[in-house]
Amino acid sequence: MSAAVLLDIDGTLIDSTYHHAVAWQRAFSRITDVPPMWRLHRAIGMGGDRLVAAVADDRTEEKHGDDLRDAWREEYLELKAEVRPLDGAADLVRKLAGEGFVIALASSGDPEFSQEAVDLLGIGSDVAALLTSDDVDSSKPDPDLIQQTLERVGPVEAAVFVGDTVYDVEAAGRAGIGCVTLRTGGFGKAELEQAGALRVEDAVTDLLRLDWRREMDRYSA
Repeated sequence: MSAAVLLDIDGTLIDSTYHHAVAWQRAFSRITDVPPMWRLHRAIGMGGDRLVAAVADDRTEEKHGDDLRDAWREEYLELKAEVRPLDGAADLVRKLAGEGFVIALASSGDPEFSQEAVDLLGIGSDVAALLTSDDVDSSKPDPDLIQQTLERVGPVEAAVFVGDTVYDVEAAGRAGIGCVTLRTGGFGKAELEQAGALRVEDAVTDLLRLDWRREMDRYSA
């Protein structure tokens, strides 16, 4: 059976969720009123095109959205050297590729930062496609990114998405595939299950023990 495993990057393969939250907090502090950190954290995982309105309001997006995104990028550049891979992330990608799965990355993040994550993990030769927010008109939780990634890897009989937020679960479901989730992005097990996750694990290393062929029997592309 030809099958694909699509993976998120931030919070799934690299431990960057809280760095992004801090970068957004600093960006807001430069320009306008600062939303509480918990609200910023809860929005990490959706694209920057949606985040400003989600944590503030439509007026803030209209007035400051582009400037906030520029400022976020500048602030994250100052923090990204501190970002580390999550334990087991590179091993998971290599294991899945070695078992014959098509591997693709689908991230709502910045394309430069996403490519740097691939380089940091050393998984470039195992990844068939990398799509980011620049490749679609609308980011997660819209399904566009996952749909485009599936189209990029070609026809497969089954596919699953691996992510760490409720936005990943929603986007995968709307794209017609299941989502295996991790708690590494800071979302709780109950809320990920309620969102529709097929499985919730604490860490990437927990995914190394799964029989992924059996997992694929639970959904089809």
